Amino acid sequence: MKQVTKSQWNGYDTYILHSRNLEITLLPRLGNNIIAIRDLVQNRDIVRRPDENDLAFYLQKPYHFGVPLLIPPGRIHRGQFEYEGIRYQFDQNTANDNHIHGLHRSQSWRVSDIEEDEDGCSITTELLTENDAHWMEQFPIPLKLEMTFSLQNEVLTQRLRVTNLSSTPAPFGIGYHTWFLLDGNPEEWMLHLPVSGLYVQNDEQLPTGEIEALHDEWSSLEKGINMQGRNWDTLLRASEGKPAVAHLRRKDGHTLKYSVDEALFKHWVLYTKGESDQFLCIEPYTWLPNAPNLPLTDEVTGLVRLEPKQPIDFVTHIEVITPIER
Repeated sequence: MKQVTKSQWNGYDTYILHSRNLEITLLPRLGNNIIAIRDLVQNRDIVRRPDENDLAFYLQKPYHFGVPLLIPPGRIHRGQFEYEGIRYQFDQNTANDNHIHGLHRSQSWRVSDIEEDEDGCSITTELLTENDAHWMEQFPIPLKLEMTFSLQNEVLTQRLRVTNLSSTPAPFGIGYHTWFLLDGNPEEWMLHLPVSGLYVQNDEQLPTGEIEALHDEWSSLEKGINMQGRNWDTLLRASEGKPAVAHLRRKDGHTLKYSVDEALFKHWVLYTKGESDQFLCIEPYTWLPNAPNLPLTDEVTGLVRLEPKQPIDFVTHIEVITPIER
């Protein structure tokens, strides 16, 4: 049934989008995260779901579950940069006083619209950053964020619309830290992703701006590589002129297709949380971590210039492809 229902997680309202194939669980009041994607055909969770007893950990690190939104993604050197004469100072929340994974954590988003029809269902939520004092201390340009989650059969679409409410241009970047499950059987899964190079990182895991040619396992990534024995926390450049699409395919043909707007999402991070076993995080980024501090053009880093009162849409899709029974 194509509808939106309500439930709760640890006393917080959740909204569940239903289709014939999938159930998508949203947690608007704690970061607007997709905390669960349930495949009804395969009877399995697709992403890492927080248990009820995970609340304390979730509040500390909400980007460890589901499909969390990062604004901006990755690290920023000492958490600081300047843009258009304005100084930005983000929290220094890593061991070496850099910043990681942005200002968006567990803010409460407001549900503004729910739609249900014969084709599918959707829910729209919004957040005004000027209502978050700590956000404004770090990023003093007020933004309006609107996220629409749409579910049609086996396809989930996220559309983030960002509007700069000030009269001053602002730098912007987003990413998604998407926790796909490997079910403890990484040897059953192949990853296909078109990329064109590896970003060199220094000992603080900040990109230097240099790009290496693909080598070793990475040279086979577009054709597909098996997930067994991988230990990744790797930053890659998307291939220009090719669709920005990742395919995570199981041996039986069950496939997760993750597609993003190639004009805006120019980088990918692949992260396995140690040697591959339970997880493969496929993380599309618009900007290169530490983008405002790098001696590179916006075209290369992917830094988006938010002009006043001109909204920009960032669109991604997750599609679950079920193998055809013979």
